[in-house]
Amino acid sequence: MFFLLKLGITVAVALFGYWQTRSFVQSRLRFVDAVHKPGIPLLAGAGAAIIAAPFTLLPLITVGTALVFGAGVALGVNAGAREIRKRIGAG
Repeated sequence: MFFLLKLGITVAVALFGYWQTRSFVQSRLRFVDAVHKPGIPLLAGAGAAIIAAPFTLLPLITVGTALVFGAGVALGVNAGAREIRKRIGAG
């Protein structure tokens, strides 16, 4: 029972991190050139995982949840930057 609850929390956190980050990059960072550099999604994902790490002390949130959240944020940054490039015709 706890496994399904932990899995549901992990999936929800990953989707939330992806969608919120993608939206933020598209709306707020569309004029920031640094968001298009190759290492920025990895940096943002690592930062998000580090920020989420203290929450692993809670019983239903694991280290894997924090890592999946970081991966969701990294993918969201990448998708948002790609959407910006597609919109302006830069690749």
